[in-house]
Amino acid sequence: MPELDRRSFVTLAALLAGLGPGSAAAQAGKPHADALHFGPAEAFSFDQLRKRAADSAGKPYAAPKNPAPDILQQIDYDAHGKIRFKTEDALWGGQPDLRRYPVTFFHLGRYFQQPVRIYALQGGQAREIIYRQDYFDMPADSIARKLPEGAGFAGFRFQEASDGTLDWHKNDWVAFLGASYFRAIGELYQYGLSARGVTIDVANPAGPEEFPSYTRVWLEQDKHADHVTVYALLDGPSLAGAYRFVMRRDKAVTMEIEKHLFLRKDVARFGIAPLTSMYWYSETAKPTAIDWRPEVHDSDGLALWTGAGERIWRPLNNPPRTIASSFADKHPRGFGLLQRDRLFDHYMDGVHYERRPSAWVETLGEWGEGAVQLIEIPTDDEIHDNIVAQWVPKTPAKAGESVSFRYRLHWTAEEPFPPTLARCVATRLGNGGQPGTVRPKGVRKFMIEFLGDSLKNIPFGIKPEVVLWASRGTFSYLLVEAVPDEVPGHWRAQFDLTADGPDPVEMRAFLRLNGQVLTETWLYQYHPM
Repeated sequence: MPELDRRSFVTLAALLAGLGPGSAAAQAGKPHADALHFGPAEAFSFDQLRKRAADSAGKPYAAPKNPAPDILQQIDYDAHGKIRFKTEDALWGGQPDLRRYPVTFFHLGRYFQQPVRIYALQGGQAREIIYRQDYFDMPADSIARKLPEGAGFAGFRFQEASDGTLDWHKNDWVAFLGASYFRAIGELYQYGLSARGVTIDVANPAGPEEFPSYTRVWLEQDKHADHVTVYALLDGPSLAGAYRFVMRRDKAVTMEIEKHLFLRKDVARFGIAPLTSMYWYSETAKPTAIDWRPEVHDSDGLALWTGAGERIWRPLNNPPRTIASSFADKHPRGFGLLQRDRLFDHYMDGVHYERRPSAWVETLGEWGEGAVQLIEIPTDDEIHDNIVAQWVPKTPAKAGESVSFRYRLHWTAEEPFPPTLARCVATRLGNGGQPGTVRPKGVRKFMIEFLGDSLKNIPFGIKPEVVLWASRGTFSYLLVEAVPDEVPGHWRAQFDLTADGPDPVEMRAFLRLNGQVLTETWLYQYHPM
């Protein structure tokens, strides 16, 4: 793939949205041996892959060559959208008695110029799947017809089970496309945010971000197993890596991920288990008449479960400038970018933002010291993936070293491990001061809503207290009350913050009663206007 800035990768989300569930052409299946063409068999194991990555990292990086870049550059968004893989040629599509999940493939194009070599794996023997133009439906005058045979694939996706209730020709549940990006649908059957294999220097002022890519992928599944397995070789200027994904399609999607990374160069901001999403605006702060829809976002907050057991909710921002926030921790239990607001009327959009999956990283093993970093980048449209959440180890990433991590990635509607405390369900901002008075400048009113069982049985006439902290400024007009909507356990805290100057204000709040914490901790970064 040619060098791109991170904003170029927003097109990945747009293209995947157009190629998501329901997009593949429905065609009758036939035995894959008659459809796909394979290279010779060769031995494969994960141990071999780790050694291959380690050996590669010990040598200077050699960027892979792209086939016919002049032709690929002409396969733009519109042209790429007209090229569809024929599901009759799907890998394992003609073997419902042996394999549950057929595999289809993405074509190369302007935004996916680096081919991925893809192998079918069985019994320790791997055979490369050879690209042929006749696997794809495309217009007679498509520039893609000028690509050479064997040009390669841009990526792949697993279709729904061939013995399931959904038509697998029209529905897929996981896709790998572009650099180290991959994504899955949740239980609401909708694509949304993406995950990545690793990040290198996201929003680092010292230099451009690097996008290492999966260059080779091995696919394996067994009819009698409850999972599919993907092995991948990652390569880039700063590192090489070996990956194993064990993926299960149940009510939602879970992925057990093991990665071994070998560094060629020092890396300033080394992101592990990164998630990438889009946040334009929400009920928290929406500029007047910026758009007709009430909210537009794939995720509305970052959730943290710290090593000490604290549950934290940090609503996302569309900041005036790029902001990197760090939440220091030791042996974190998990973190995720979540879509908590599930009401259609809050979006009013046929692309169904209310169905976008949440993604939760469940750490496996001890991750040591470090920080969950949240990168927020200004955006003026929904087409930009401007949010990154990732774990950054405290130990600097140095050339010649290696690291290994294991985690379970959950693509769900709700958190897989919800807090027992009441959750923050809304953050609202307004002008400070009181009705009927001149609203003072530099004063912002906050309204934080909490909902949960821990707030349901508070005796009549008793109110919890709000515990507040800010990095600067003063609080006034504090009020805690039950929300007058007759929903049990729905409370809100209201207060004004006076803060001079444009610098961000870090804030923290939770509700407690008689010394007992009742809610998760609300964190917020306020940017005075």
